[in-house]
Amino acid sequence: MISTANRLLTVEEYYFSQKLREVNQLIADGKPVINMGIGSPDLVPPALVLKEIAESLLDMGAHKYQSYQGLPSLRNAFANFYKNKYKVAINPNNEVLPLMGSKEGIMHISMAYLDEGDQVLIPNPGYPTYSSVSKLVGAQPVYYDLNDSTNWLPDLDHLSKTDLSKVKIMWINYPHMPTGTKAPKALFKDLLAFARTHRILIVNDNPYSFVLNENPTSILAVEGAKDVALELNSLSKTFNMAGWRVGMVLGNEKHIKNILKVKSNMDSGMFYGIQKGAIAALNIGDDWYNKMNAIYHKRREMICQIADKLGCKYQKDTAGMFVWCKLPDSSSDSKSYINELLESKNIFVAPGSIFGSNGEGYIRFSLCVNEEKIEEALSRF
Repeated sequence: MISTANRLLTVEEYYFSQKLREVNQLIADGKPVINMGIGSPDLVPPALVLKEIAESLLDMGAHKYQSYQGLPSLRNAFANFYKNKYKVAINPNNEVLPLMGSKEGIMHISMAYLDEGDQVLIPNPGYPTYSSVSKLVGAQPVYYDLNDSTNWLPDLDHLSKTDLSKVKIMWINYPHMPTGTKAPKALFKDLLAFARTHRILIVNDNPYSFVLNENPTSILAVEGAKDVALELNSLSKTFNMAGWRVGMVLGNEKHIKNILKVKSNMDSGMFYGIQKGAIAALNIGDDWYNKMNAIYHKRREMICQIADKLGCKYQKDTAGMFVWCKLPDSSSDSKSYINELLESKNIFVAPGSIFGSNGEGYIRFSLCVNEEKIEEALSRF
């Protein structure tokens, strides 16, 4: 037997990778399972985007290797998108780098800045990939608490009193996943001051800006943010392009160059047609966002009815494509709870504990389920 690398001892298979095999097997066995656990948009991208990718397939050079930095027109589209939507000035030549999804960016940033033994501040609850990638590169996750008593915001005063001497990166994610919490205006300023004081690179993972959120924000809109902050963003949720794998990382020239050193050794550029489709999406009008949010608003109202039937508590004024629910018994084992729900009602939702220990006692519903399926789920109660 050839032994695996020691790094694999630090991580497990991604929860949804494992759990979806079970869910799909139940479906294959004839069970009428409704999957309300995954944030994978079920709606189609804008028609203009599909038209653009189709027409691009015959362009000269469309099927060659592409630039590691993406098409200049794509970088310009990213820059204009940030100017129009976030009031952030981005130099398209050296302050934005296209990615094959923002998940890729988490690995690239970690490889560019973390050595073995370095520490990383990671939200609890938060996106599990922050932890797994940190472990894979040999860094040590240090979890900072988010809970409902502080509206899922970090206690920076408390963090400042801890030993941060080995911390190099702090992951933040607002609008927050899984809770949907929006960032108050003062939060980003406080975070940037914290980063300067402790010489930490802040990375804001920002894919949910435009889903049920009237005021999209970027940490880069704060003066001087590029000195100590990066931002990841994605077209997956905003434009229903999750499978296309289109994202971006934005920051100052020095940080982008460091990330490019890693990225240019990991892939050979993004497919030309996908870049052309992404450009069309980034230039689309406000009617698109209004249309999508009307759909998600209706779905959220319906899913809240399911939460009511379960006796769960939740907040309505949240962003993103999830409903974060506190179970009636806060001591409940969320994995056992969702397994029982899957067995008794053939409904799959995500257990809060997979997002961190502070997620125990919660479950998460996805809005990526059509109204007919939600009605069917309601009828099962």
